Amino acid sequence: MKTGRKPIIKNAKQFDKLAQIYFDACQMSNEPVTLTGLILALGLSSRQSLAEYEHRDEFSDSVKRAKLRCEHEYEKKLSGPNPTGTIFALKNFGWSDKQDVEISQDAAVTFKWQE
Repeated sequence: MKTGRKPIIKNAKQFDKLAQIYFDACQMSNEPVTLTGLILALGLSSRQSLAEYEHRDEFSDSVKRAKLRCEHEYEKKLSGPNPTGTIFALKNFGWSDKQDVEISQDAAVTFKWQE
């Protein structure tokens, strides 16, 4: 039997309320919304802790929605004067700026002998 620490957040309704308090506080203080800020506001201590909640059926939608809200805030900053940090942050959400190029070569070579 696996035992562990009891969850800090009891249910999805409490999760949503804590997340909304964080988002509202950021808006009122003109502070940027960040994933780590959300994690701290929820009373968690790591990204892994948030991921563990996301894997629990009851919390899955709430966590995904809160993370999407953070991602949305980063995405809005892409049009700003210096999006470098934003691009880096979005890569943590699975964004990529690389291109995969596949090159294949099927060539026939014909030699002619001249005397």
